[in-house]
Amino acid sequence: MLESLKEAGKNIGRELGRAWENLSEGWRELLSRGGEALTHFGRGKDEVAAEGESQLPVLPRWSLLAGEVEETDKEIIVRMEAPGIEKEDWQITIDGNRLYLSGEKRFERVTHDSTYHIMERAYGAFQRSIPLPRDVDIDRAEANYKNGVLTVRLPKVGNSKPRTVSLP
Repeated sequence: MLESLKEAGKNIGRELGRAWENLSEGWRELLSRGGEALTHFGRGKDEVAAEGESQLPVLPRWSLLAGEVEETDKEIIVRMEAPGIEKEDWQITIDGNRLYLSGEKRFERVTHDSTYHIMERAYGAFQRSIPLPRDVDIDRAEANYKNGVLTVRLPKVGNSKPRTVSLP
């Protein structure tokens, strides 16, 4: 009986190890794919504690701002999903080979007799820094915000194709 208990313990240990590996692999994959998209929302410039605000839940401070960087022959296109942000609350800055997107998602406080049961949307000021794969012409950059998606088009400069240089 003691031997069968020892064997069962070993089997349980092996299976727990496999389960932990699968779980760890899932988290590693999530972090590698979406780690940059996980964005911290700090206090907005107009966000102050209002009288009677204790009824409001603590606002989430982390959210995903999922994006993509696409490269064509002529331009780099950056798209960022960011619903609920007003067009005038965006600030777009290009510095070297980085695109900085910052803004504020405002929480409209409506006071009425209600209770929040779920609050998963984050509010406040945020900033994302996106590395650009090539040099871009910042003077010809264009941006638009439609249906909750920010699109920034950045024309490439110079010879955008990789080139091999031989040593003499």
